[in-house]
Amino acid sequence: MKIYTRTGDEGKTGVIGGRVDKDDIRVEAYGTVDEVNAFVGEAIMRMDPRLHKDLIGALTEIQHELFDAGGDLAQAGKTRKYKVNDAMTRRLEKWIDQYDKECPSLGQFILPGGTPVASALHICRGLTRRAERLVVRLCREQDTNNEVRRYLNRLSDFFFVAARTANVRSHVKDVEYKRNRPGF
Repeated sequence: MKIYTRTGDEGKTGVIGGRVDKDDIRVEAYGTVDEVNAFVGEAIMRMDPRLHKDLIGALTEIQHELFDAGGDLAQAGKTRKYKVNDAMTRRLEKWIDQYDKECPSLGQFILPGGTPVASALHICRGLTRRAERLVVRLCREQDTNNEVRRYLNRLSDFFFVAARTANVRSHVKDVEYKRNRPGF
Protein backbone atom coordinates (compact mmCIF):
# COMPACT_ATOMS: atom_id res chain seq x y z
CA MET A 1 0.00 0.00 0.00
CA LYS A 2 1.36 3.37 -0.98
CA ILE A 3 1.32 5.94 1.85
CA TYR A 4 0.86 9.00 -0.31
CA THR A 5 -1.47 9.18 -3.29
CA ARG A 6 -1.47 12.91 -4.15
CA THR A 7 -5.26 12.71 -4.56
CA GLY A 8 -5.77 15.15 -1.68
CA ASP A 9 -3.42 17.83 -2.94
CA GLU A 10 -6.31 19.97 -4.17
CA GLY A 11 -8.10 20.02 -0.78
CA LYS A 12 -10.46 17.09 -1.34
CA THR A 13 -10.55 13.72 0.37
CA GLY A 14 -12.32 10.44 -0.19
CA VAL A 15 -15.23 9.32 1.96
CA ILE A 16 -17.45 6.30 1.53
CA GLY A 17 -19.69 7.48 -1.28
CA GLY A 18 -17.52 10.12 -2.97
CA ARG A 19 -15.14 13.00 -2.42
CA VAL A 20 -15.62 16.05 -0.22
CA ASP A 21 -13.64 19.10 0.87
CA LYS A 22 -11.12 18.33 3.59
CA ASP A 23 -12.82 20.85 5.87
CA ASP A 24 -16.29 19.32 5.38
CA ILE A 25 -18.11 18.80 8.70
CA ARG A 26 -18.06 15.03 8.06
CA VAL A 27 -14.25 15.05 7.77
CA GLU A 28 -13.95 17.33 10.81
CA ALA A 29 -16.09 14.90 12.82
CA TYR A 30 -14.27 11.69 11.95
CA GLY A 31 -10.92 13.46 12.06
CA THR A 32 -11.58 14.55 15.63
CA VAL A 33 -12.63 11.01 16.53
CA ASP A 34 -9.24 9.95 15.16
CA GLU A 35 -7.54 12.50 17.44
CA VAL A 36 -9.38 10.99 20.42
CA ASN A 37 -8.12 7.56 19.40
CA ALA A 38 -4.52 8.80 19.26
CA PHE A 39 -4.78 10.25 22.76
CA VAL A 40 -6.33 7.04 24.06
CA GLY A 41 -3.14 5.35 22.85
CA GLU A 42 -1.16 7.96 24.79
CA ALA A 43 -3.18 7.23 27.95
CA ILE A 44 -2.62 3.47 27.58
CA MET A 45 1.10 4.00 27.10
CA ARG A 46 1.25 5.82 30.45
CA MET A 47 -0.52 3.02 32.35
CA ASP A 48 1.14 0.49 34.61
CA PRO A 49 -0.34 -2.89 33.59
CA ARG A 50 -0.16 -4.09 37.21
CA LEU A 51 -2.37 -1.21 38.34
CA HIS A 52 -4.55 -0.63 35.28
CA LYS A 53 -4.86 -3.95 33.43
CA ASP A 54 -8.67 -3.65 33.33
CA LEU A 55 -8.56 -0.05 32.11
CA ILE A 56 -6.03 -0.96 29.42
CA GLY A 57 -8.41 -3.67 28.21
CA ALA A 58 -11.38 -1.29 28.18
CA LEU A 59 -9.43 1.44 26.42
CA THR A 60 -8.11 -0.95 23.80
CA GLU A 61 -11.69 -2.02 23.05
CA ILE A 62 -12.65 1.66 22.86
CA GLN A 63 -9.86 2.27 20.33
CA HIS A 64 -11.36 -0.37 18.04
CA GLU A 65 -14.80 1.19 18.50
CA LEU A 66 -13.45 4.63 17.68
CA PHE A 67 -12.24 3.24 14.34
CA ASP A 68 -15.77 1.89 13.84
CA ALA A 69 -17.21 5.32 14.70
CA GLY A 70 -14.88 6.99 12.20
CA GLY A 71 -15.97 4.54 9.53
CA ASP A 72 -19.63 5.19 10.28
CA LEU A 73 -19.07 8.95 10.10
CA ALA A 74 -17.15 8.66 6.83
CA GLN A 75 -20.23 7.40 4.96
CA ALA A 76 -21.66 10.06 2.67
CA GLY A 77 -24.37 9.33 0.14
CA LYS A 78 -24.00 5.60 0.50
CA THR A 79 -25.85 3.62 3.11
CA ARG A 80 -24.37 0.50 4.60
CA LYS A 81 -24.73 -1.21 7.92
CA TYR A 82 -23.34 0.94 10.71
CA LYS A 83 -21.01 -0.58 13.31
CA VAL A 84 -21.56 1.64 16.36
CA ASN A 85 -24.67 0.44 18.17
CA ASP A 86 -26.65 0.78 21.37
CA ALA A 87 -24.93 -2.21 22.99
CA MET A 88 -21.60 -0.34 22.89
CA THR A 89 -23.14 2.68 24.60
CA ARG A 90 -24.78 0.51 27.26
CA ARG A 91 -21.48 -1.25 27.93
CA LEU A 92 -19.85 2.14 28.50
CA GLU A 93 -22.57 2.88 31.06
CA LYS A 94 -21.74 -0.36 32.91
CA TRP A 95 -18.06 0.53 32.94
CA ILE A 96 -18.87 4.04 34.20
CA ASP A 97 -20.93 2.60 37.06
CA GLN A 98 -18.22 0.03 37.85
CA TYR A 99 -15.33 2.52 37.98
CA ASP A 100 -17.36 5.21 39.71
CA LYS A 101 -17.73 2.86 42.70
CA GLU A 102 -13.96 3.12 43.24
CA CYS A 103 -14.12 6.92 43.50
CA PRO A 104 -15.18 9.13 46.40
CA SER A 105 -18.41 11.05 45.83
CA LEU A 106 -18.17 14.51 44.30
CA GLY A 107 -19.43 17.68 45.92
CA GLN A 108 -17.54 20.11 43.70
CA PHE A 109 -16.28 20.24 40.16
CA ILE A 110 -12.70 18.99 39.88
CA LEU A 111 -9.73 20.33 37.97
CA PRO A 112 -8.37 18.09 35.21
CA GLY A 113 -5.11 16.53 36.31
CA GLY A 114 -3.56 14.47 39.02
CA THR A 115 -1.42 11.63 37.73
CA PRO A 116 -0.02 11.53 34.19
CA VAL A 117 -2.57 8.81 33.40
CA ALA A 118 -5.47 10.89 34.71
CA SER A 119 -4.22 13.94 32.83
CA ALA A 120 -4.10 11.97 29.57
CA LEU A 121 -7.63 10.66 30.19
CA HIS A 122 -8.89 14.20 30.83
CA ILE A 123 -7.43 15.21 27.46
CA CYS A 124 -9.34 12.29 25.93
CA ARG A 125 -12.49 13.59 27.62
CA GLY A 126 -12.06 17.11 26.29
CA LEU A 127 -11.36 15.92 22.74
CA THR A 128 -14.35 13.59 22.90
CA ARG A 129 -16.57 16.53 23.84
CA ARG A 130 -15.29 18.39 20.77
CA ALA A 131 -15.92 15.34 18.58
CA GLU A 132 -19.43 15.09 20.02
CA ARG A 133 -20.18 18.73 19.18
CA LEU A 134 -19.07 18.14 15.59
CA VAL A 135 -21.16 14.98 15.32
CA VAL A 136 -24.20 16.85 16.68
CA ARG A 137 -23.76 19.35 13.85
CA LEU A 138 -23.18 16.58 11.32
CA CYS A 139 -26.36 14.77 12.44
CA ARG A 140 -28.31 18.01 12.00
CA GLU A 141 -26.92 18.75 8.53
CA GLN A 142 -26.39 15.33 6.93
CA ASP A 143 -27.37 11.70 7.18
CA THR A 144 -25.19 9.69 9.57
CA ASN A 145 -25.27 7.18 12.41
CA ASN A 146 -26.95 8.96 15.33
CA GLU A 147 -25.70 6.29 17.73
CA VAL A 148 -22.18 7.69 17.34
CA ARG A 149 -23.41 10.89 18.99
CA ARG A 150 -24.80 8.95 21.97
CA TYR A 151 -21.66 6.80 22.17
CA LEU A 152 -19.39 9.86 22.27
CA ASN A 153 -21.55 11.49 24.93
CA ARG A 154 -21.17 8.44 27.14
CA LEU A 155 -17.50 8.03 26.24
CA SER A 156 -16.61 11.46 27.60
CA ASP A 157 -18.28 10.44 30.88
CA PHE A 158 -16.26 7.22 30.85
CA PHE A 159 -13.01 9.16 30.43
CA PHE A 160 -13.95 11.40 33.36
CA VAL A 161 -14.59 8.45 35.66
CA ALA A 162 -11.53 6.57 34.36
CA ALA A 163 -9.35 9.62 35.13
CA ARG A 164 -10.70 9.76 38.67
CA THR A 165 -10.17 6.01 39.05
CA ALA A 166 -6.55 6.36 37.90
CA ASN A 167 -5.99 9.00 40.58
CA VAL A 168 -7.63 6.89 43.28
CA ARG A 169 -5.53 3.85 42.39
CA SER A 170 -2.38 5.97 42.66
CA HIS A 171 -3.56 7.56 45.95
CA VAL A 172 -3.72 11.03 44.39
CA LYS A 173 -6.66 13.23 45.37
CA ASP A 174 -8.64 15.11 42.76
CA VAL A 175 -8.22 18.87 43.12
CA GLU A 176 -11.59 20.49 43.71
CA TYR A 177 -12.57 23.68 41.95
CA LYS A 178 -12.74 26.25 44.77
CA ARG A 179 -14.14 29.39 43.15
CA ASN A 180 -17.75 28.34 43.17
CA ARG A 181 -20.31 27.06 45.59
CA PRO A 182 -20.93 23.31 45.67
CA GLY A 183 -21.72 22.06 42.18
CA PHE A 184 -23.65 18.93 42.96
